Amino acid sequence: MRTGVRIGIDPGDARIGVARSDPSGFLATPVETVRRGRGDLGRVAAIVTEHEAVEVVLGLPRSLSGREGPAAVKTREFASRLARSVAPVPVRLVDERLTTVSAEAMLRDRGRKGSDRRSVVDQAAAVLILQHALDTERATGTAPGEIVEETR
Repeated sequence: MRTGVRIGIDPGDARIGVARSDPSGFLATPVETVRRGRGDLGRVAAIVTEHEAVEVVLGLPRSLSGREGPAAVKTREFASRLARSVAPVPVRLVDERLTTVSAEAMLRDRGRKGSDRRSVVDQAAAVLILQHALDTERATGTAPGEIVEETR
C-alpha cells in the first residue's frame, strides 16, 4: 500500500464533495463541499495543496450496466482540467456507481433531515468513493481506476 494523503472528489452539477485520507491511506474522512462555479477548480486545487496530497481520486459516474453517459463526459472534462491544475499530482478516475444513493441512505439512517442532509451528502459520497479506492488498493496491491491525462 502506497502512503500519503489522497483527496477524494465527488463532482456534481451544483456541488463538489471533498474527502481526504489519513497519511497511511487507511481511512477517508470528509473535508468540505465546494460550490460549483467560478473558482471551484481553484478551491479544489488549494485543498490538494493544503493537505499535501499525493493523489486525487475522482468518482466517475456510470450506469448500472457500466456504460458512460453525459454525466461521465462532464466528469472526464472536469478531471482533465483538474489534472492540469494539480500537476504533478496524479488524478485517477474510479467507478462511483451508486455512491450518492448510498451516502443519502447512510445520512438518512443517521437521522439527517432534508437540507441538513443535502449540505453534507456530497462530502459523504466523496468519502465513499475514496474509501472504496483505498480498500481496493489494499486488497489488490494496485492503484484503482485510470490515470487522467491533463489537457491544455
